[in-house]
Amino acid sequence: MSTTIWIILAAAIGTYLTRIGGHLILSRFERVHYRVEAALNAVPAAVLTAIVAAPASDHGWRELLVLVFCVLLSLRVSMMTMFFAGAALLIALRHFFPA
Repeated sequence: MSTTIWIILAAAIGTYLTRIGGHLILSRFERVHYRVEAALNAVPAAVLTAIVAAPASDHGWRELLVLVFCVLLSLRVSMMTMFFAGAALLIALRHFFPA
């Protein structure tokens, strides 16, 4: 097999072990401390911010506009609604205003 296939397989195994490891560790506790639960609930927002904020600052006005739109929208609607609305707006802006 090529090196690329081995890298993909290693990344898949590493991802699986990371996910199942967290589940196995937390399943040993009867109750999870409220601070741990709050930190785990904040992880999706932190990951989305890390994924979206860096490209938004490196690219043009469309991405920055969508980032501001999502920040304002997140004050009123759920995270999934905000995410889909932001993605739809970004797709529309990239379609109608190509670089």
